[in-house]
Amino acid sequence: MLHLLRSAVALALVATVSHAALIVPGATWTDTAGKVIQAHGGGILKVGSTYYWHGEDKEHNSGSFRAVSCYSSTDLATWTRQTDALTPQSGTSISSSNIVERPKVIYNTKNSEYVMWFHSDSSNYGAAQLGVATSKTPCGPFTYKASWQPLGAQSRDMGIFVDDDATAYVLYASDNNQNFKIAKLDSDYRNVSSLVSTIAGSTLESPGIIKRNGVYHLFASHTTGWAPNPNKFFTASSLSGPWSSEADIAPSGTRTYFSQNTFDLPLGSNGIYMGDRWRPSLLGSSRYIWTPLSWSSGKPQIVWADVWNLDISAGTYSVVNGTSYEAEAGTIGGSAKSFSDTGFSGGKGVGYLGNGGTLSLTVQGTAGDHWIAIYHANGDGSWRNTTLSVNGGSSVSIDQPDTGSGHVVLSVPVKVTLKAGSNTLLFSSGQTNYAADIDKVIVY
Repeated sequence: MLHLLRSAVALALVATVSHAALIVPGATWTDTAGKVIQAHGGGILKVGSTYYWHGEDKEHNSGSFRAVSCYSSTDLATWTRQTDALTPQSGTSISSSNIVERPKVIYNTKNSEYVMWFHSDSSNYGAAQLGVATSKTPCGPFTYKASWQPLGAQSRDMGIFVDDDATAYVLYASDNNQNFKIAKLDSDYRNVSSLVSTIAGSTLESPGIIKRNGVYHLFASHTTGWAPNPNKFFTASSLSGPWSSEADIAPSGTRTYFSQNTFDLPLGSNGIYMGDRWRPSLLGSSRYIWTPLSWSSGKPQIVWADVWNLDISAGTYSVVNGTSYEAEAGTIGGSAKSFSDTGFSGGKGVGYLGNGGTLSLTVQGTAGDHWIAIYHANGDGSWRNTTLSVNGGSSVSIDQPDTGSGHVVLSVPVKVTLKAGSNTLLFSSGQTNYAADIDKVIVY
């Protein structure tokens, strides 16, 4: 049986198709009111047949505490925003000038209450505490109890895990983020009772656990601030260890497809990796990356898919296939140039787009909406963007995150309306800045 760390979630646009949810990693995800979901660094809680998603509201594009949001869903696809679970309280450690991150909610049967744990901190991250709040209902509002350093040591990024026997544990980065610790909670889930394990010198944060066939799988990133890094997994037969050496859950060059682990959800014999694609300059526009997490190779690995179907009731997923169009096969205009690079599909791509350089591709479609994945490389340390016009229509701007190297390719999605038959996609026309290099486009 799979068990899960009540860790963080923050993801991809999800739409309901038949009994499956269509997931598009990196797309904008809106709630039933049409508003962008604000639940970054959050966690999933299931109560009966309803899922609750608690996370950080970053609509104000700031790291300071605005609210812990709460959304509800019966299918992990269509989410309705409920009452905010936790809001700032002046004169406390959760005021609007403080930090509240990575909220996780678990249910305590003994007291018939929901207990929220979170990273509680000062604006300069100097307090380094855990915070606790409680409620009799999943969305609260929760009553703030206290913030403190567990067992007298620092705690920053954290998560919660409840084992088979209902014993709960907190997992957290400690000692200036140098050591990673697992501590047991008391029977009320309101306090830390004892230290269970320390992974010394590991510099880990954003943890999650899936227990599978009696083996604990710990997922975490390293500490690189808001920037992504190759996330890792560790295994152990006991939470007290010993823990295996770290291993990648995705090709290291992709930096976990520009994301940071936030929640790991069991799905049948596999799982779902849920990550945040942070954008520190516009935190409210940070996107959610959900991908299948497969054990088919004997170890957990992210299965990258631009578009995939999730059937949560059946515990299955399927990758959607699209039609690929190589950039170098299109019409290259102005100052744009084709170049060779072994990191690109077909060994070629198109660069110098924007600032006079354009790319036009003819793609096939059926009448209606389509998802298009634009595969690009951006070796800058900052985001670029490209314009896109479909069949001569108005241009839209598409963000292109840095890919860590000009030789590493990642995709970003955009939803467009195509006509039946041939369609023309024009990239980077009319923009004065340079866009990222384009490898290919896949139409779904």
